[in-house]
Amino acid sequence: MSTPVSTSAWQIDEHLFDALSPMKEQIRFALQYAVLAPSNHNAQPWRFIVDEDTVQLCADRTRALPVVDPFDREMLISCGAALFNLRVALSHFGLAYSISVFPSDFDPDIVARIKVTTKGARDASLANLFSAVTKRVTTRAPFANESIAEPFKNEMIAACDAEGAIAICVDEESSRQSIAQLIAEADSMQFADPRFRRELASWIHPRRLADGMPAYGTAVGGLLDFAMPLMASVVRVFDVGAGTPATHQRLVEGSPLLVGIATIRDDREAWLAPGQALQRMLLVAASKGLTASYLNQPIEVATLRDQLKVLLNVDAMPQLLLRVGRGPHAEHSPRRALRDVVD
Repeated sequence: MSTPVSTSAWQIDEHLFDALSPMKEQIRFALQYAVLAPSNHNAQPWRFIVDEDTVQLCADRTRALPVVDPFDREMLISCGAALFNLRVALSHFGLAYSISVFPSDFDPDIVARIKVTTKGARDASLANLFSAVTKRVTTRAPFANESIAEPFKNEMIAACDAEGAIAICVDEESSRQSIAQLIAEADSMQFADPRFRRELASWIHPRRLADGMPAYGTAVGGLLDFAMPLMASVVRVFDVGAGTPATHQRLVEGSPLLVGIATIRDDREAWLAPGQALQRMLLVAASKGLTASYLNQPIEVATLRDQLKVLLNVDAMPQLLLRVGRGPHAEHSPRRALRDVVD
């Protein structure tokens, strides 16, 4: 059973980093930032194995979501986001690294092996994102009615491109409305499945725990009441405590920017790229006071994924769909203790 915790994992004193300590201790310090990455249902499906100057990032399949994510695609995307946070932290602390992905033919759960050194090239653009790691937060409330400037859209596209993924900013109102309707259709299909409802409910907690989606601040009674499955879906779009339910019109009105992330390939190696691209985009957004939440339902429903591809007008497979804007204050999601995810 998870242990009750606060969100203190986000309150890290970077000045406690000791550049003279053994490399494994420096890596362990940097991992405090890696675990702040987003994950579906806040499942935090990762483990790290530290061995002197090397750390292995592993997928933790005990935290899989077999109904909503049957092929572990979103699990690997989450691991990619954690990997990006680790790269940012290492760069900030003046450490270089080399990465090999899926390095073992015998253990597919080893997602990446990162060798860390004090010598080598460093990416200054990553270090510049460091302060945004602890600022990033998921905001399900409606965003301010504030247009998104074109230069920022270009930054988001460039951030995604830097990590080998494709970003599509949806500007046309007709496309936004069609995507919103597709999200509503996906929600209906998912909540019609009792297995999906049980899985989602199992990750919503009525009190602060170390994982899952905390119930504080939201009217989540509907999520736990299987007689009202469609009302439950609003928590994945908007915080129902902040306003009226998320009809598809309200979804469009409350989302200044819709962004799709896609990849040419659709396999385990490709799934790491949108995770790193997502986190890079989120940190760029957080550095400008913007936030995001996720609208991945049409991607999670296999029969609707190709329709989203058409609406995004991209010759690649959609991996993520998010909304970006300036939202009200939101609390960080809790995190498991480092001792529970690092060996």
